[in-house]
Amino acid sequence: MHRSLRLIIVVAVLMTAGTAQAAGGNAPLEPAGNDAGDVPSLQRGARNFINYCSGCHSAQYVRFNSIARDLNLSKEQLIDNLMFNAERTFETIVAAMPAEDSARWFGSTPPDMSLMARARGTDYLYNFLKGFYLDPDSPTGVDNVILEGTSMPHVLWELQGFQNAVFHENELGEQLFERFEKATPGAMTSDEYDDFVRDTVNFMEYIGEPIRTIRRKMGVWVLMFLTVFLILSYMLKKQIWKDVS
Repeated sequence: MHRSLRLIIVVAVLMTAGTAQAAGGNAPLEPAGNDAGDVPSLQRGARNFINYCSGCHSAQYVRFNSIARDLNLSKEQLIDNLMFNAERTFETIVAAMPAEDSARWFGSTPPDMSLMARARGTDYLYNFLKGFYLDPDSPTGVDNVILEGTSMPHVLWELQGFQNAVFHENELGEQLFERFEKATPGAMTSDEYDDFVRDTVNFMEYIGEPIRTIRRKMGVWVLMFLTVFLILSYMLKKQIWKDVS
């Protein structure tokens, strides 16, 4: 089992449905800048999601064979690199942590991520995954500037490292986020981590609407057909009415 996946199973079970409540953070959202049509990015994002997210989060509205088709993966690549918790290609992504165990231990299970990008938006997810900071008062040791009081631990700390958040107080006595300061380095540089998160969010946007790629391709053909039909219709009209003064 992947070392990071083991880490997730141990600590990320602390996440509960409370993380799906309205955001209480005041940090501005930086644009994710992802592209759901970028297949190499989606391939990397699928790898990231399976290795770092699927230990606790399911995605039960997308099937592995659909992922292979849309991301240009062979059956062998799919099985060897993504299907760690599935046996047949028509299965969906199921969390490695049993739902009944998490419900019994923590009161609820981590949410399914199939529609999270559509519900929250890609900018929100991108900034959330970048927004963890050290907080000694939190049970997990971290909080998040996008979702204050989140019960989700920073499962990507090995990649990003830890950071401190600097706040300033406005005239109303509110604590407003100002900037991050690096506390401990991670395995990735800041730019590398941004790309990692962007790829992951890109894949999450894809699983929110797997048919999007097919729909867009079909839309191009429909527009081409309508354009040709319009030209033929116009030429036919001119031919029919050419003798009418």
